[in-house]
Amino acid sequence: MLSLRPKAGELVFQLFGRSLHPELFEPCGSRSFDRGGYAVTMAITRGGHVVTWRHGGLTLTEVATGVGQPLPQRRRLLSHRIGGERSDRVSCRGGVSYQTCFQLESIASELFWSFQEELVAAGSRRGLFHRFESGGRLSLGAVSWIDVETRPRGMFVQTFHTFPDDLAIVKSQSLFEVS
Repeated sequence: MLSLRPKAGELVFQLFGRSLHPELFEPCGSRSFDRGGYAVTMAITRGGHVVTWRHGGLTLTEVATGVGQPLPQRRRLLSHRIGGERSDRVSCRGGVSYQTCFQLESIASELFWSFQEELVAAGSRRGLFHRFESGGRLSLGAVSWIDVETRPRGMFVQTFHTFPDDLAIVKSQSLFEVS
């Protein structure tokens, strides 16, 4: 199966106050874990990633994907096209807060390939990593890496998704936290 990415300019970043049906996404890799008072499921998808965080009956699901991906409207807490840099914050019941910063960055060819190789090296050591097949025009395919730093009262997530056809990188940092 050929796993081609959407164009970098066709991406959206969303947060839901609920779980999303797993059949909405075709995971390229996934991982789950529990840490004290919260549980996490994360997956790399063709368009980006899905991170679901559960704590005390509250569920937050972060999604980065193509705009054409059918997603529900119900309990969508934020939705932004990915372009340039953007930050946002959501406060939830029970002292739970969510903060994110994400950006789409287009860079010169030499820097892009160098950065992608750094991601390959880092992803082989920790986190969740996936290398996509080449779209045919380029010898190397896109990569995605999710790196998680767990803390007793929350977690910090960094994601990196490369788009070789566009010489672009989508980066995000999110903090899921209980005060």
